[in-house]
Formats: sequence, structure tokens, C-alpha cells
Amino acid sequence: MRLTAYTDYTLRTLIYLAIHRDRLVTIQEVAELHSISKNHLTKVVHQLGMSNMVETVRGRNGGLKLNMEPAEINIGEVVRATETDFFMAECFDGASNTCVYSLGCHLKGVLNRATSAYLAVLDDVSLEDLISKKEVVGKIHFMKPVPGKKTK
Repeated sequence: MRLTAYTDYTLRTLIYLAIHRDRLVTIQEVAELHSISKNHLTKVVHQLGMSNMVETVRGRNGGLKLNMEPAEINIGEVVRATETDFFMAECFDGASNTCVYSLGCHLKGVLNRATSAYLAVLDDVSLEDLISKKEVVGKIHFMKPVPGKKTK
């Protein structure tokens, strides 16, 4: 299973906001740090704001901050909310399934169990779990966007 860029950017943004709880963070700052498109990240942040996980503050001194405690943000729920589907193979979509094996094949069941196991692991993880290791947080705290580096 591979996460979409949208989900990846969502998770990166949440991690960064959780580490920097003491201040407002700008979209530009996150985009530059991760070398990602500011326009794409704006869409991610808009959705995070709509979900109430992130508070957005408009204006000259505006920015973003977590609106929930990191322990309250479940990674499985985030992934489910940001991924468009979990169709592992054609047979998962009854409307477009043309597989000649679909009536007697057990692959769909196996893949369905694998997807459920994947999501069950993510359900056991909170945002706090992702930032709780001090050595990781320390490295991220001191990472600064490279001045003048263009984002994608």
C-alpha cells in the first residue's frame, strides 16, 4: 500500500505542528522545509482546518496551530480521511471489475484482510506517538528551511 502525496503532506504538516505547539506556523515554512508545493499544501491545510484538527489564523501575523492535543489525533483516522480509496485491486470496485477470476478468486479476501491489518496498525498510533522520541524532535526542531530554496 502506498499513501498519496496528499496524505503524506497531511501527516508531515501535523507532525510539524505538533512539534511546534508553542507558536503559529506558516504554510510557507512547512512547504519550504519539506520542499513541497505551497499551493498543494494550502489545500491540505484547508482540509485540516475543516476537520477541526488545525486552527488557521488569518492575517499578517497569522498561521496554523493544532486545535487538538496530539494524543487525540489518531493516525488511522487521518489516513482514512485523506485517502481516496483502499481498492487494492480491480475486484474491489464492483462497478468497474472486469476480472475473469472474480467469481471464484480468493485474492480479494486476502487483500481485504491485509488492508484491514494495515489500518489496524495505524489505528493504534496517535500523533503524539510520532513525536514522542526526543532525538527525532530535537533534530526536527533545529531543521530550518534553506533560504532561497524553491519549492516544487
